[in-house]
Amino acid sequence: MTDFIELTHPGEQVKDILDELHLTVYRAAKLMGIPAPRLDRITKSKRSITPDTSIRLGLLFGQSPAFWHNLQADYDFRKARQEMGELPQIAPVKTA
Repeated sequence: MTDFIELTHPGEQVKDILDELHLTVYRAAKLMGIPAPRLDRITKSKRSITPDTSIRLGLLFGQSPAFWHNLQADYDFRKARQEMGELPQIAPVKTA
């Protein structure tokens, strides 16, 4: 069974929060100590949120860094699953 729920890249949520806080990508990146192009690519869904960036986003937004890490991992999993399509039946290997 394939999950065809429309995927939302976590960078879109980062952009929404920045907009709500009236922060530019440039200003947020400087506050986080990362290059602005890195954050810009995340907000445009062109780059994944790394564990390093998850920590920085968590600190900037007052959230758990695991929130951003888990959002990215879930997105990556769902995207891979959709790209795989239907798989042949794979039987689990039984241990002795």
